[in-house]
Parts: sequence; C-alpha cells; structure tokens
Amino acid sequence: MEASSATTMALRVSSSSSSSSSSSFFSISPNHKPNSLPFKFSTFRPPQPTLLKSLKCIQTPPSNSNPLKQPLKNPRSASPFSCSALTLSSSQTTELVPCKLQTLISEFQALSEPIDRVKRLLHYATLLPPFNDSDRVDSNRVMGCTAQVWLEAKMDKEGKMRFSADSDSEITKGFCSCLVSVLDGASPDEVLMVKTDDLSSLNVGLPGAQRSRVNTWHNVLVSMQKKTKALVAEQQGRPPFEPFPSLVITADGIHAKGSFAEAQARYLLPDESKVEELVNVLKEKKIGIVAHFYMDPEVQGILTAAQKHWPHIHISDSLVMADSAVNMAKAGCEFITVLGVDFMSENVRAILDQAGFEKVGVYRMSNERIGCSLADAASSPSYMSYLEAASRSPNSLHVVYINTSLETKAYAHELVPTITCTSSNVVQTILQAFVQVPDANIWYGPDSYMGANIRELLQQMTKMTDEEIAEIHPEHKRDSIRSLLPRLHYFQDGTCIVHHLFGNEVVDRIKEMYCDAYLTAHFEVPGEMFSLAMEAKRRGMGVVGSTQNILDFIKQRIQEALDRNVNEHLQFVLGTESGMVTSIVAAVRGLLGSARSGGAEINVEIVFPVSSESVTTSSNASPGLNSVKAGDVILPVIPGVASGEGCSINGGCASCPYMKMNSLSSLLKVCHHLPDETNFALSAYEAGRFKLQTPNGKSVADVGCEPILHMRHFQASKKLPEKLISHILHPSGNGSSSVLN
Repeated sequence: MEASSATTMALRVSSSSSSSSSSSFFSISPNHKPNSLPFKFSTFRPPQPTLLKSLKCIQTPPSNSNPLKQPLKNPRSASPFSCSALTLSSSQTTELVPCKLQTLISEFQALSEPIDRVKRLLHYATLLPPFNDSDRVDSNRVMGCTAQVWLEAKMDKEGKMRFSADSDSEITKGFCSCLVSVLDGASPDEVLMVKTDDLSSLNVGLPGAQRSRVNTWHNVLVSMQKKTKALVAEQQGRPPFEPFPSLVITADGIHAKGSFAEAQARYLLPDESKVEELVNVLKEKKIGIVAHFYMDPEVQGILTAAQKHWPHIHISDSLVMADSAVNMAKAGCEFITVLGVDFMSENVRAILDQAGFEKVGVYRMSNERIGCSLADAASSPSYMSYLEAASRSPNSLHVVYINTSLETKAYAHELVPTITCTSSNVVQTILQAFVQVPDANIWYGPDSYMGANIRELLQQMTKMTDEEIAEIHPEHKRDSIRSLLPRLHYFQDGTCIVHHLFGNEVVDRIKEMYCDAYLTAHFEVPGEMFSLAMEAKRRGMGVVGSTQNILDFIKQRIQEALDRNVNEHLQFVLGTESGMVTSIVAAVRGLLGSARSGGAEINVEIVFPVSSESVTTSSNASPGLNSVKAGDVILPVIPGVASGEGCSINGGCASCPYMKMNSLSSLLKVCHHLPDETNFALSAYEAGRFKLQTPNGKSVADVGCEPILHMRHFQASKKLPEKLISHILHPSGNGSSSVLN
C-alpha cells in the first residue's frame, strides 16, 4: 500500500456544484454535530515503506448488507467500523474501502465548527502527492468543478487502481486528497462499489459561496469510476462502447462527430437563397411564424437565419407559441403560420380569438393530421375513465399537461376542475394546490413517465430537511409532503414516443461513457434516464425539466466557464428531441462569439444519445459514408429506423416523426399561396375554429381555454385563482359551468 492509501480524511456533500445557483433541491445533508471523537486521532504521517501495515476492520457488517450503507451510531458510542493497524493482509481489501470511508466520516463529523473542518481539509491538501506535469492535460480534467481539477488513473500489475489528482484550489485539493486516500490501491470492484449517496454522511460544510466547491467530491468520484471502467475493459480485451454522435461547437465553427451529427449539422449554415425567399414573402404578406423547438434542423436553420431580417419569427416551447402569435398580431401580422403539431395550432387559434384577433388567419404545415402520442392518449376512452374516477373523489383537481388538445381540456374541465401545466411548472403547480386545498386529490395526466417522475421527486423530498424543502416551496415541510403523496394520482397509460426511447442501450452507454458529462433530460423521459439525470443534478451536473430549462442550463454552464476564463471542454448529453440542437447551437455560438477576446478556449460538445439502430442509410450509396438526397441537399444519413417510425425501440434517435411533417417546402407553399382568397388551395392547412359544444352546451374553445387561463394566473401570481379553488371545493355537478357563467 502506498502512503496516500492509508490517509484518514473526510468530506461532506453539500447542495451546490459548479455554480452557486444550483439549488440544494436534491442534496440531502445530515445535521450530525458530535462534540467528541469516537476514537483518538493523531496528525497524519505517511508510513515508511518498511513499516506499512494494512488497516483491517475488526467488526464487519453482515454478509448480506452493503457495508457502505451502514447507519451511523451515536457518535459517542463505538463506530460500526472499528479500525486499527494490524498485520498486512492483502486478501482482505473488501473491508478496507468502507472502513477507511467510515473513519473519514467519523473524523470530520467530530469537528462541529465549519472553520475547523475547512482547516482540516486544507491540511490534507498539503498531503496530496505531487502530480506529474505531463498528466496535466485536457483529457484528465474533471468536468463540473469550479476550480480546475486533474485526475489520472492507472492499473498496477496486481490489478489495483492507482489514482493521482491535483487542483489549482487548495480546498478542492483537500477534497481530492480525501478521495485518493480512500480509493488508491483499491480493486476496481471496490472503486465501483462506492456510490455518491454513500458520501452523504460526510460533513465538510463550507459557508457561503465556498459551498459551490463541495460537489467536487462527487464529480471526482464519478470520473474515477469512469476511468476504472475503461481500464477494466482494456485489460479484458473488450471493445469500448462506440461513442454517441456529437457536435463540437467552438468560437470558430462547428465540427460533427458521426454521421447522425453530420445530418444535424448540415442545415446549421442554411442556404441563403432559401432564407431570402422566405424573408421576402413574409414581409410582403405580413406573415408571422411560431415554431416549436423540435422542428427539423433544416427548417430551424432557415428560421434562425431569417430572424435577423424579419422580427416576427419565434422558436420556443409550446406554452409561449400562442403568446408570441398574439404579439405578432398586435404588431400588424395578418397571418400566423404554426410549425408544430395540431394541438399547438388549435391553441394559437383559440388564444388569438380570445385576444380579439379573429381576422388573423392561422395555418398548419400539412394537409394531413399532425398528431401527438400524448395528445392522443388524453383523448382515449381510458383517460376519460380516469377523469370520471377523479370526478367521484372529493376536492379533486385535474392537472393536465399543456401538450393536449383544446377539446380534451374542455371535456376534462367539465368533469373535473382543471388547470394546465408545463414540464417546468408542474411541480410548483401541484405543491401550491396542496397549500391552498390541503386535502385535495390531484390527478395528473396524461404523461405516465412525467407522473412517475413527479412522484419520485416528491418522495425524495421526504428525505430532505424542512429548510431544504422551503427552498423549493416555502409553505411545505416534510410532514406535508408525506401527507400529500397518497393523494397524488397519475395516468399510467400515456407516453411521448420520443422520450419513451431513452432506455436500454442508450442508458447503459451513458452510464459507461458519459457518467462524468452534463446530463440533460426532459421531464417526460422514462425512469432510468430520469434517475441518471437526477443523480447528476444532485452534484450540479444535470437538469431535469422543460426544453427551455435544458437550454437555460446549458447557457448557464457555458457562461460560468467563460467567467472562469480557463480552457475547458464542456460535454452535454441531450436527453430530449434532437431538434433542440438548432437553438442550442445558436445560443452557444452567441456566447462564445461574444467572448472571443477573453483568451480562454471553450469547446462545447452536444452529444446525441442515439441507438445503433437509429440511423437509416440509403441502399444505393457508396460504401462508407452513405448518402440520401433530400431536396437539393445530399444527406449522409437520415435519422430514424428503416420502418419509418423515426426512432429505434432500443433507445431512440430522439426525433419526433410528427414534428418532422413541418417541412420547409410546406412552409413556403403556404406562404406563397396566402391570402387564400378562393378558400381552396389552403383549406386543408387552415387551423379551423371549434364549432363543437361540450356536453353542457358550452363552446369547446371557451371552456378549453379556461384551464390555460388558470395556469397563466398561477404563473403571474404564484397562486391558483380563487374561482378555481371555489370550483374544487364546491363542484356544481356540471363542471366548469359554475365558473364560466
């Protein structure tokens, strides 16, 4: 055993990571403040080679338990792992790592004052062995750390892992010294056995802004494990996983890795003649465009370029599309073209009518139905049965995802008081509803994955302190979160076909190759991907939320890197529809371009978690890089499997086939034919008004807009509107008629 492997040190996991803006949402810290040491410590001195003795745990946990999960006893009593210096026993390493980790925990928990823990940490920084300058390279940088951190890993002749680390921060150096002391000389299995949750009992609290450094502990551990897996695979002769395709963005340009990424990048520098054609017709006919983030890269590339010449083009998530259309109508646009699925054009039409712009035409991009698997699930008989069950429960509130049709919202609102939500405000909506109606029954739908993820998130909150919960919602505590869980229901038969595909092969490869990258995940992804992103979020390396949340997270991390002004390579796994890449690239290039004179070289890599089955190539192309002609452009590949479904069932290409029905040719066709004075050429493209009535004789458009207006009120005031609360507490038996009259 080397000197560094016998050190006894400790850390605590705190709430933030690379940025102090990262919430302590999912970072649970114990409040142990023991005032005495469980056993005596002396100042650490590296042992001499001739006197090396192995630490052996006298008391070991039962064989059927995880030694890293043993609860801490009273700090005044004996530690569950009583460690002492005994004779060297190289075969008894399985107890060594948990023993050293427990000693670490006990040592730092015995220091009740934060300043004492910091001093101890700084002392350990001086004990970290020197780091070779030749290892101070970008490939050894640890992502997600405020300071610069380097980590080198090797496997010795006995198959043991050897780690060395360094940092330009003394506090971070202390963290690294602690981890190296525990894991240097351990077997690969021992290294991989340690979980980030196993470190939650460590108690190195840093006050104020310095707390942003603490998650270095977690991020270095994850990097150690990634390097360990790679070395084990190399030793066993196993071929490494094939990397996912990606786009690397720098201040000077874009580099595509892999054929899927090349297909995405092809349109990031659009055809200027197409841009000019579109801009001219938009100006001539006063046409506005609202488009969803998930548009095809070709369309988004053209739109992004056209925005520079015509202000009435907006790319956003579904919530903002209708608001943008209203603003365009106010600015004089006579027509609005909607690039999205049908429920989006329905919402735009209804909201424009509500705002008094009945004469502004609204047009879709296909003469066929542009569906949505989630919207379809919400209009199914099983969802109506779900709502009927809700209507029979007392104080019921239906929280419906915005990605549903206006007709669904209207029929639901007549059965159960209903408010819409987005992936970014659904948790706050539910928590606030329970504040205003403590004994409410909440019925969420239709996305099953999001419903399960909401429940999992709230269950995690029951493990937080009241102070941590208050940062999420100031009027909730652990007891209130526990009490509401039995009354939170979610529909269990509805999924987005895109986000459904983040599982199996994709998740396994992320764990193997991208565990140290920034992970982004839409709230609609399956539980496996959600759990990965949530674990990353706890250490400041991930985000779970809406498309806008994902974009904001990426921008924030890049800005932090620019502020640090050191060379960095930032890697983001894009856990949502691949159409997001156009907006991400535009935002990244804007940030990097504005800081080019700063001196530091920042590379941003956007990784597409694509299954090996998620690329269709042409059968008549030449060997190697196959190609497919799409219009005037030769594509090397087309995202999607040959069956035409758009994604692989083994882990998706994250490309929505419905969204891809919004083509550039359709957009230009619609624009050139406007105004459609004969009402013939574009009749199938027009977003018609709902002439139907609800079972209670109300207008579908009027009743369907009511849940959206309730959400708008909540977003503005942070409270559910009183008439919705009255509707929950005093249902009239005929649904929304009681609040619409």
